[in-house]
Amino acid sequence: MRYEHRTSEVFIVMAAIIVILAGVKAAAGIVEPFLLSIFIAIIFSPFFGWLNNKGLPSAFSLFLVIIFIIGIIGLMGILIGSSVNDFSSNLAYYEERLHEQAQSALIVLNSYGIEVPKEEIAAIFDTNRLLKVVSGGLKSLGGMLANGFVIILTVAFMLLESIHLTQKINEADSKKNTLAQLNAIINKIKKYMLIKTYISIFTGVLVWIVLVLFQIDYAVLWAIFAFFLNYIPNIGSLIAAVPPVLLGVVQFGFIPAIEIAIAYIIINIVVGSIIEPKVMGSGLGLSTLIVFLSLIFWGWLLGPVGMLLSIPLTIMAKIIFDSKADTRWIAIMLGTGEKLK
Repeated sequence: MRYEHRTSEVFIVMAAIIVILAGVKAAAGIVEPFLLSIFIAIIFSPFFGWLNNKGLPSAFSLFLVIIFIIGIIGLMGILIGSSVNDFSSNLAYYEERLHEQAQSALIVLNSYGIEVPKEEIAAIFDTNRLLKVVSGGLKSLGGMLANGFVIILTVAFMLLESIHLTQKINEADSKKNTLAQLNAIINKIKKYMLIKTYISIFTGVLVWIVLVLFQIDYAVLWAIFAFFLNYIPNIGSLIAAVPPVLLGVVQFGFIPAIEIAIAYIIINIVVGSIIEPKVMGSGLGLSTLIVFLSLIFWGWLLGPVGMLLSIPLTIMAKIIFDSKADTRWIAIMLGTGEKLK
């Protein structure tokens, strides 16, 4: 009887999880801005707290923080909006030039006796589809910034609420378990988001310098693209390299494009494999497989925003699972297993 009761509990929990996930996916349009607001509030909460500690009134501190956020979002919106419109209007020209370069490369290969089936290569290397994917990605990025007013308003309320949140939790939770758990979640996510933001800015600046040196069109746009996609683990930096490499082919040919690709690889190795692990440390405690699977899962559930926030969301889930004895085994499975050595 006990075994049957336990089995029924497992099925009930699984059914509840499926219903919740279906609801989240159906309400993704509402959930995405809310999640972005949470993590933006976490990133700017140290700045807000620093202004309060300097003796400024909370309302004035909030005003300064919101003005700063509006300035950043507004500047990015202007740069991305104008560049996306310009890029979309020139899409036909870029497609034609890319197709010409591909045909020239095939002729060169054939002249050296390397037989390449043109029809099959053309089917695989569909320039029209490739450039439209790039354009669609840029429009998705612009779409996220289009919710700027809702996000800013939510961030403002969250920062104001953070002043009294600890006191409220202390009064509501006599055992202090909720406060300790919430602090653990916030501290780990704050550490990750702050460090990742600094590293993403550094990556974007390096990309901008490289593209300016190569005289690639829309260098600022691709730097912003690299900044955002650096939040996506494993494949984000690879995706960010596609548009400037394609433009390198269009503008200057395959050799400069290969050089740009090599420059991106060097940046990713230096930043992603040397600097980031040293700065980030091993505090995240997520296995490499879980990092990749979380990217797929949250991307499926919430789209581009889910991919950007896949690691913070997984860290949050891991801490919550670790707080309960019945679900601690899930947190262990999500971890690196270092404690087991």
